[in-house]
Amino acid sequence: MQDNNTELTVSTEVLEKMAEIAACEVEGVVGLSKKNIDIKNAFKNMSAFKGVTVETINGAMSVNVYIVLSKKAKMRETAEAVQKNVKEKIQNMTGTAVTKVNVTVADVDNKED
Repeated sequence: MQDNNTELTVSTEVLEKMAEIAACEVEGVVGLSKKNIDIKNAFKNMSAFKGVTVETINGAMSVNVYIVLSKKAKMRETAEAVQKNVKEKIQNMTGTAVTKVNVTVADVDNKED
């Protein structure tokens, strides 16, 4: 009998894309926004220009999502739905615990539906 110990590694960019897709699946989310940045430090940290950031520390994941809401969306309910969907999708696809999903409403889209 052969022992096949394998290790799965998922890049941060793939995790961010998974979180992006999961956030955009939630009704009321128009899209993602670049996080608020301090322009002085923007070029030191290129993740400042992303709508999703993922950090993995000691095997646990923390996700930050910056969303744009539809003007008719209920902020609290939509943000909670984004938290739940992002956490479930990443945990189901990777088997890694997501300990925190921070959702920031960065903008509200005021276009007519």
